Amino acid sequence: MAANSIREQILLAVLDAVRPSALALGATLHRSPTVAISWKQCPALVVFPESESITERANDRVTRVLVVRLVALARAVPPATPETEADRLLTAAHAALLAKRNLGDLALGIQEQECEWDIEDADAVAAAIPARYAITYRTLDTDLSTKG
Repeated sequence: MAANSIREQILLAVLDAVRPSALALGATLHRSPTVAISWKQCPALVVFPESESITERANDRVTRVLVVRLVALARAVPPATPETEADRLLTAAHAALLAKRNLGDLALGIQEQECEWDIEDADAVAAAIPARYAITYRTLDTDLSTKG
């Protein structure tokens, strides 16, 4: 049986890193859901792998940058503010992720990219705060499951 790629191992390590902070705030944790997060699942922290690029090739080593998006999602009925709850969740996830910058020796580093705000008004107010992180790692050019 083939081993998981370093990319997949990193994604699992990201989930493991943010899980305690999400659970401590009563949030559910999801990876790349294909359906909308329900009211009952909020607050929620969602992890999406977004893209990967190759930044350097040296001999048989390839340096890669995996972009991961964390989305803190909260819903509330006014006068409560979902933005405050989503911000609290993202702040905790950010601290937890950056406390493990090398993700168990899988990554060379993590760099915060950007953050956005998305507010929607339906039957209740929902706030989604996505933040992106670039995770640099290295593999062998012939084997995605071996660190380079």
